[in-house]
Amino acid sequence: MSLNLLLDSGNPEIWREWLKVGIFHGITTNPSLLMKAGQPCTIENLKRLAELAKEIQCKELHLQAWGKNSDEITNCGLRIGELSNSELKVHVKIPITKAGCTAAKELISSNLSVTLTGCYEVKQALVASAIGATYIAPYLGRINDKGKDGITYLITMQQILKSTKSNCKLLVASIRATKEINHLSSNGIETFTINSTIAKDLFSSQATKEASEKFERDARV
Repeated sequence: MSLNLLLDSGNPEIWREWLKVGIFHGITTNPSLLMKAGQPCTIENLKRLAELAKEIQCKELHLQAWGKNSDEITNCGLRIGELSNSELKVHVKIPITKAGCTAAKELISSNLSVTLTGCYEVKQALVASAIGATYIAPYLGRINDKGKDGITYLITMQQILKSTKSNCKLLVASIRATKEINHLSSNGIETFTINSTIAKDLFSSQATKEASEKFERDARV
C-alpha cells in the first residue's frame, strides 16, 4: 500500500502553498469549491487551472463535469478529459447518479479515467465496481452527519471492492479529523483528499515544535 494524499481545494493560492510541501500527489476540486474560491466553472478556466497544476508539479487532478442530462455531462467530461497529458493525469469527476453513470460509461469507453463522486451509500461501491470507475469518493464527514457510522461504511466498501476484484479505489473525502485517516489507512484504504485545515493539523505537534526550536538554538551556539 502507498498513501496517496490529494488536496481538496478550488483556490490556486492554496494549491501553490501546499504542493511545494511535498506530501500531496494531486488535487481535487468541484463546482462548489471553485465558486467558493471565486473561480469560474468553465472549460476555459479549468484549462487554465490544469496548466497551473502542471506548473506546480501536481501529478493527478480531479475535475468535475456538469450538465443537465447524460449527454451534456458526457460532452463536458470529454472536454475535461482532453486536459490530461503525460505530465498531469486528469480524472473526470461525475456524481454517482443514473445520468452520471450513463455518462461515465461513455467516458470510460473513450479511455478516460472517471472518479464517481457524491457517494453516501455502501451499495454505491457495487456501481463503481460494475462500471469500472478508477475511483469512488465517499463523503465520510457528511455520512456521519446523517447519523451513520461512516468509518464502518467505508471499510465495508473497501471489502466490496476487494472481494469483487475491482481496480476501483476509494478516494475518501469530507474528512474532519486526522484520526480518521489513521483508522482508515490501517484498514487498507490509501487515498484521501483533505483541505488545508487538515493538512495543517498533520504538522501540528507541540513537542516537535519545541524540539525543532531547541535544535535551531543549539546550532547557533
